[in-house]
Amino acid sequence: MILSLSQMAESRRALDTPLFAGLSGDAEISFEFFPPKTEKMEEQLWDSVVTLEPLAPRFVSVTYGAGGTTRERTHNTVARIAKETSIPAAAHLTCVDASRAEIDEIADAYWQAGVRHIVALRGDPPGTDGTFVPHPQGYASAAELVEGLRKRHAFEISVSAYPETHPQATSAQTDIDFLKRKLDAGASRAITQFFFEPETYFRFRDAAAASGINAEIVPGIMPVSNFGAIQRMSTMTGTAIPEWMAHLFDGLDDHPPARQLVAATIAAELCRRLYAGGVRHFHFYTLNRAELSYAICHLLGKRPVALAQEQAA
Repeated sequence: MILSLSQMAESRRALDTPLFAGLSGDAEISFEFFPPKTEKMEEQLWDSVVTLEPLAPRFVSVTYGAGGTTRERTHNTVARIAKETSIPAAAHLTCVDASRAEIDEIADAYWQAGVRHIVALRGDPPGTDGTFVPHPQGYASAAELVEGLRKRHAFEISVSAYPETHPQATSAQTDIDFLKRKLDAGASRAITQFFFEPETYFRFRDAAAASGINAEIVPGIMPVSNFGAIQRMSTMTGTAIPEWMAHLFDGLDDHPPARQLVAATIAAELCRRLYAGGVRHFHFYTLNRAELSYAICHLLGKRPVALAQEQAA
């Protein structure tokens, strides 16, 4: 993607301005949660929802365990968000170990609960080898799932994208071709797997555009609070961890407050550089904690809606 002169000027201004000063707060945000397993985890989740709700996210999504293992908890969490908050709620839904009839039933239940947004994924099987085998009466791919959901109800649908290529893809181009199939089937946008360098996103965005994709590609941002955990996740997702990032976290295992500050700094700088490149929607993988995501949104100029309205008045 080639930046226009106005975008180049804006990028220069964003890079020259001290820290995040002067950002207008025009970025759109969304957040991802996972369904809680215990009463304590549920309390933490709802503390996070209450903290982030005043920022008026475009939506929040709730994940779906491998093989549909969190089906009921995901539904309950999404339904509660839809009922008790002002935030549009999105439910993750996968093809794994479910027939089309079962998925239709789940989709109907979401629609009846007031949920109008689905994050449609092929999904990971519960086994250790990661091999996906379609259900004999099920959907064989995320593209088929998108098409089926669109026929069932007028859902808004988001799908996944992989800036560093899905681990099971035969090539980067075939991965982009499959992303296009999902979007052509009726998805509104793609949300990326997390990554740690802005150039990773920009290269992927440009390659997608060159393949005829003009839908929104939203960068997924993972604030890193536990470096060991993110190393394990990155191995599974094929995400590269830069050497400079490992160096910044080195020696902080026994210093949680300092680790939080470093994590916020790294993620905020990533968002700043993405913003300078024209990105205006960020999707945060919160891990059911609000502090880091809230801080980064604040740096991006986001303020609680009531406060922003008072300042405008």
